[in-house]
Amino acid sequence: MSTNPAHVVLVHGGFVDGSGWQQVHDLLTRDGFTVAVVQNPTLSLADDVAVTRRVIDAQGGPVVLVGHSYGGAVITEAGNHDNVAALVYIAAFAPDKDESVGALTADPPPGAAVPPILPPVDGFLFLDKEKFAASFAADLPADLARFMADSQVPWGVDALGGVISQPAWRDKPSWYLVATDDHMIPPPAQRAMAGRAGATVSEVAASHSVYVSQPHATADLIRQAARGTGS
Repeated sequence: MSTNPAHVVLVHGGFVDGSGWQQVHDLLTRDGFTVAVVQNPTLSLADDVAVTRRVIDAQGGPVVLVGHSYGGAVITEAGNHDNVAALVYIAAFAPDKDESVGALTADPPPGAAVPPILPPVDGFLFLDKEKFAASFAADLPADLARFMADSQVPWGVDALGGVISQPAWRDKPSWYLVATDDHMIPPPAQRAMAGRAGATVSEVAASHSVYVSQPHATADLIRQAARGTGS
């Protein structure tokens, strides 16, 4: 019998909820994985880590912990949980100790795409709806991109500013899927974070919504992580 982790926990990023993981969820459950989708409120990093840890607690076995975008910061901290066997970053932030997503995005390189984040209102951030598709979901059907823009989850400034106390990728094996057409997190930044973490890297031509537009590539990397951590 395989000793590979049979549990997968999926963590969404900012501006969206966990429903975008549906295709990945369906692919993995067909393979026999037990899959849980975290619904983070994205109010603060500490709160999202606590919510994610509760989901990990409920799995009852080794977990492959997966994060998209800001969800990468969440899994970098929550991944220190004893039951986490592997980390998978999907076009995600992989901060180091004392880093935040805000710090990683504060000084974009010349020529890099700048996410169309509107000024905060009452401590919450949104993306400009008219620019959402081009920046976040350029390879999705127009009606789906519009729905995602219209159904944005407010992203708390405290989530953006939350710092990592101990990056789990220093102690746990990691995998990283680079989205080469990403206009939210520049692909060179993704490669740099993956390299720093010592991650096993795959690349796919996709927007920041790679987990929606390329569910097979996303699920394939999660399967690799599960196989790679089996004894």
